[in-house]
Amino acid sequence: NRSITLADSSFTLNSNSGHLNEANKTYVSWLWKANGSGSSNTNGNIDSTVSADVDAGFSIVSYTGTGNNDTVGHGLSKAPEMVIAKRRSSSEVWGVYHAALGATKVINLNQTGAAYTYAIGWNNTAPTASVFSLGTWGGVNGSSQTNIAYAFHSVDGYSKVGSYVGNGNVDGTFVYTGFRPAFVLIKNTSANGTYWHIADSKRLGYNVVGQYLFPNTNEAESNYTEEVLLDITSNGFKLRGLYSHINGNGNTMMYYAVAETPFKYSNAR
Repeated sequence: NRSITLADSSFTLNSNSGHLNEANKTYVSWLWKANGSGSSNTNGNIDSTVSADVDAGFSIVSYTGTGNNDTVGHGLSKAPEMVIAKRRSSSEVWGVYHAALGATKVINLNQTGAAYTYAIGWNNTAPTASVFSLGTWGGVNGSSQTNIAYAFHSVDGYSKVGSYVGNGNVDGTFVYTGFRPAFVLIKNTSANGTYWHIADSKRLGYNVVGQYLFPNTNEAESNYTEEVLLDITSNGFKLRGLYSHINGNGNTMMYYAVAETPFKYSNAR
């Protein structure tokens, strides 16, 4: 039995597993709605099954690897700026492409390392408006291995894929997104040993935000009172701490942010 049943505007938990539904524990979920069960896409030399919300700049792509240099159709109308890919049929790291890193580099969602040069990850080829490219790396394109990928591009007033440089200061970098974020994913791409951080506007609900979850660990939510802080503003987010993981001096951070409401309806907090 599946632990979660998805519906058009909700999901149902079918398990009392501590991972999803343990009594008296608090949980958070972030949901991206695509376009149903998907359809065949033959734009790449690997056929894929794609569920795409073109307006939201988001698609889910299922494909089977070949072990060769390949392309895969993603179903969007613009080139993805971020692709998160995972082998499903056996254990492997999560491979992430991000436009701020370029197609020669990979960064892993489940690890704390910096971005690393690995041209066989994305075949040293940036995505186009119809396909993203894969090299011979088994993590995303192992022969006969099934894979899932999530593709994203920025949409004005709704989402932003970008990067910024930290200053290591309590008067930290301001990052303009053009909307008030509901969700922000951040990773220091320059320094090893730095956690991925997820902040949102729901768990705490006011500034300064010091509550984070970390995709690269199974740790409980952090509750920072100093150093690792940011403000969610009406048009972006502002770093308020010294913490190198999200504001390392001179380090480049990649991020993905999603709006609470379009900017013209957004209010400062």
